[in-house]
Amino acid sequence: MDKLSATKNSPITYTQDEVTQASLDYFKGDSLAATVWVSKYALKDSQGNIFEKSPNDMHHRIAGEIARIEKKYDNPLSEDEIFNLIKDFKYLVPQGSPMTGIGNPFQVASLSNCFVIGNDNSDSYGGIMKTDQEQVQLMKRRGGVGHDLSHIRPKGSPVKNSALTSTGLVPFMERYSNSTREVAQDGRRGALMLSVSINHPDAADFIDAKMEQGKVTGANVSVRIDDIFMKAVKDDAIYVQKYPIFSDNPLYSKEVKAKELWNKIIHNAWKSAEPGILFWDTIINESLPDCYADLGYKTLSTNPCGEIPLCAYDSCRLLAINLLSYVNKPFTKDATFDFDLFKKHVAIAQRIMDDIIDLELEKIDAILEKINSDPESDEVKLVEKNLWLNIRHKANEGRRTGIGITAEGDMLAALGLRYGSEEGVLFSEKTHKILAIEAYRGSVNLAKERGKFAIHDFEREKNNPFLLRLKAADSELYYQMKEHGRRNIALLTIAPTGTTSLMTQTTSGIEPVFLPVYKRRRKVNPNDKDARVDFVDEVGDSWEEYVVFHHRFKEWMLINGYDVSKNYSQDEIDDLVTKSPYYKATSNDIDWLSKVRMQGKIQKWVDHSISVTINVPNETPEEMVDKLYMEAWEAGCKGVTVYRDGSRSGVLIANTEKKEETTEKHTSIFPTKRPQILEAHVVRFQNSKDKWIAFIGLLEGRPYEIFTGLVDDEDGILIPRWVSEGLIIKNKNENGSSRYDFQYKNTRGYKTTIEGLSHKFNPEYWNYAKLISSTLRHGMPIDKVVELVSSLQLDGESINTWKNGVTRALKRYIVDGTEAHGQKCSNCNSENLIYQEGCLTCNDCGSSKCG
Repeated sequence: MDKLSATKNSPITYTQDEVTQASLDYFKGDSLAATVWVSKYALKDSQGNIFEKSPNDMHHRIAGEIARIEKKYDNPLSEDEIFNLIKDFKYLVPQGSPMTGIGNPFQVASLSNCFVIGNDNSDSYGGIMKTDQEQVQLMKRRGGVGHDLSHIRPKGSPVKNSALTSTGLVPFMERYSNSTREVAQDGRRGALMLSVSINHPDAADFIDAKMEQGKVTGANVSVRIDDIFMKAVKDDAIYVQKYPIFSDNPLYSKEVKAKELWNKIIHNAWKSAEPGILFWDTIINESLPDCYADLGYKTLSTNPCGEIPLCAYDSCRLLAINLLSYVNKPFTKDATFDFDLFKKHVAIAQRIMDDIIDLELEKIDAILEKINSDPESDEVKLVEKNLWLNIRHKANEGRRTGIGITAEGDMLAALGLRYGSEEGVLFSEKTHKILAIEAYRGSVNLAKERGKFAIHDFEREKNNPFLLRLKAADSELYYQMKEHGRRNIALLTIAPTGTTSLMTQTTSGIEPVFLPVYKRRRKVNPNDKDARVDFVDEVGDSWEEYVVFHHRFKEWMLINGYDVSKNYSQDEIDDLVTKSPYYKATSNDIDWLSKVRMQGKIQKWVDHSISVTINVPNETPEEMVDKLYMEAWEAGCKGVTVYRDGSRSGVLIANTEKKEETTEKHTSIFPTKRPQILEAHVVRFQNSKDKWIAFIGLLEGRPYEIFTGLVDDEDGILIPRWVSEGLIIKNKNENGSSRYDFQYKNTRGYKTTIEGLSHKFNPEYWNYAKLISSTLRHGMPIDKVVELVSSLQLDGESINTWKNGVTRALKRYIVDGTEAHGQKCSNCNSENLIYQEGCLTCNDCGSSKCG
């Protein structure tokens, strides 16, 4: 285990250079995989000391801890057996939180990847605030969180407080989103899913909430859709929304045209890839945990990526099986899939996942111990403590696992099967059927050895559709489950495997390859000897283009006698792709309807859900999104998301022509005459010890002017912290001079106006703000305005602090995907940086820097 075998009292540390080089050697020169491992998964303490030199050390750490748990039970696996299964990311790959947290003494964090919280009956402010705090407490310990808003009363409902009527769902979406973005700072990363039932009277507002730029940016949103609504859509019928949802005696009800509400979902999904859809009746009817709904296992929402529907306070840990590794003689005409080895490993994977639950219980106990020892009062710590006690109870009682797969696209290519073809779909369905049978067989065998999960009751679940499919496929397994029970309440999922797939060097999850061959650019000095300049950008920088092969495409080339070191022309590359098993099998090539049907067939053998995205070209009409969503429901999918190329900010546009059109749109000049009223955003930030506020006037959704200064000046702005938007109104003083007023609506809906924004702040700030506003009004691209402001040479600490605040306020409006010039990644020194959600994000290592 290299130097890691040193005593715990004096662990050996490694330099960044040592670790980087060892990881590069491990991944055979793949700098992206090496960078991801070093930055995300190598064992480190809070001072940045690194205790693992390569992934071998990490895998020994994980294997040792799982083997320690194994010794508690009969027939234990040895550390060597476990290590040989997880080493080289070849067969079994713990994902994310387990990879980071198992055996990690430096973090007080959970091993769970995702959680669902909340309730389905309390919509008091106390309940809403409790959910907000629980969300933050989980996110600070690496958890992704989902919760449902269907229990919140609709807009205009009577309430027994000074407001008299409810504000509805949307303000609370903003609250939860903002909390997520707060936690996503200083190295922590929040991830949130908000859902609501289509039966809720505010569903239309929920569906539209993210359509306004800058709104609910810290959350994914999905709509829970029932079969009655889908039938009403097909029949163009009336649908009755109720509060409480589906109540026989609702306090409030509303009739809507189902087709109109459906069209709103379709339009928004076409335009922005949200909301996602959750086919809720399918989820509930197929759910084994919901057989125990009255015992606390009623499914409420999903995790942020949608692959794990969960009840309140339940959690899940993820592990992916690398399907490519079971292909013998890959990329040859003699290729076969080793189902015998696959079956053996699935059973061991289920065993390891059950061990990881025991490790998670230890981690939760450490979290609770820390909470108890923290100096705050018991009253302050009560919500956090009860949260973890509830999570511990659910993990111990239900013992839910999340076994999935990765490299489905590469597995099919290695077998000579085209992704999405009839043969390919049939083979995928067979593979997932065997995975389900063997995982459940493994859980039954664990029940014999270790005991069944605490509330198992075969009579409750014997007619569950998923279980009946298992019975039809393997009746002996069904009756063994009746006799012995099983160890785990639910077992399977298919999750996204983003960074995991970088380290397995395969396609991600169930997805096809994005591109088997693509081009990247690196900046070059045109004066250097032998420099090759293929491209000069708009600021005059020179770039060399080079070809990158997908790892398994390169493997196909080597096996089939092609020279991977040759500098191929574009025509030669096109010819290679045509000859390869990846031809017509990329994410943009797949027939979209066939991919949905494939998902539906596989879903029948996954007891949780599947995270998958249907990628369609930019020119795809809304009618096709309609057809895809309807097909997904009819095919038995539990959820679906459609991404139309270029529809969501944050994804780089591959087509050069479209990129030029986008640039032209954002450099058009505004009307020279300022409208009297502009919509405005309020942005708060803190630099050094000072608190700042900015009012950004918007025209056509783009910054047009800015007012900013210190919050606590003597004549500063007195404005509630919850105010995030309003209007900037240009008015005349009695002497004929102009002034700018800010107007917002208070919580009761009355307008409040603050006069004279320009006179509220330091005159020096105002003069510079006029200069910046002038550049905005004349259409200078936002990223260039940010560069201009950043380059200003100003005297004095205060004015420079102001300058930094202005750049932070404006960065959030830079179109996601905009290239950042003249800057380097602080993590890997790459110059391949883009702006994303106002932060500089590195395309090479994935690190992000905000502010």
